[in-house]
Amino acid sequence: MQINIYKALWGMEGTYEEQFKRIAEAGYKGIEASLPSPKDSERFKALLQEHRLDFIALIATSGADHALSFAEQVERCLDFKPLLINAHSGKDSMTFRDQVAFFTQALMIEEQAGIPVAHETHRGRAMFTPWGTRNLIEELPSLKLTADFSHWCCVCESLLHDQEECLRFLFPHVIHIHARVGYAEGPQVPHPGAPEYAGELQAHEAWWEQIITTKRAAGYTAMSITPEYGPPGYMHTLPFTGQPVSDLWEVCLWMANRVEEQFRAPLENATSHQSG
Repeated sequence: MQINIYKALWGMEGTYEEQFKRIAEAGYKGIEASLPSPKDSERFKALLQEHRLDFIALIATSGADHALSFAEQVERCLDFKPLLINAHSGKDSMTFRDQVAFFTQALMIEEQAGIPVAHETHRGRAMFTPWGTRNLIEELPSLKLTADFSHWCCVCESLLHDQEECLRFLFPHVIHIHARVGYAEGPQVPHPGAPEYAGELQAHEAWWEQIITTKRAAGYTAMSITPEYGPPGYMHTLPFTGQPVSDLWEVCLWMANRVEEQFRAPLENATSHQSG
């Protein structure tokens, strides 16, 4: 199985030209980002092609009609030919009946578009808990997920030790991973390499490994992973000064290199042994 690592534009500074160049030179497979403004669309597409970067589109439903919001954004994504669409879908305040109605429409829109849509396990959204997400997938087994379990750690105030059965049920539905490490009181540790968060890192890596193993056994040939860490508001800052406690680019690159070390080499070795 191929492990493809993407860089989120979230929190990056500078022009698109500067951002794309830096990402390509760092060796990422592609970028994950919201769609650019209409005036920047052609430049955005040209830069993807120039730097040979794949694209994962990020959308977020809003307004009184989340299904309409979803449909409009998916339609606009088509022009960018993304590998997949990562969606912040629905609201946590929706009734289960309304969530099912929304996702039923979302699946039909996805089928018409012909691009895989992964619904993110995100706070504030329909899939903000493990058990709620399981209920939705039991109702609609075709739903696909972006696994960002850092949100669930925060919502559940734990490393999900009591949700292992639920997680195992959901792993086969994951098609994209956000490799951000959360903890019981928040969605992002100050730095995933800090020794005081070794337990949190180990827990997240165990989940990612199980997802990759599950997908590989099912015949999948590639898995996309974005080490998506956020700027202040997500990143911790020092009191009074607002100074970030870590460098966002370095944190993402550390996690990207860690994913390479933990997952890509073992998978390549396993493939080599099988073919030999």
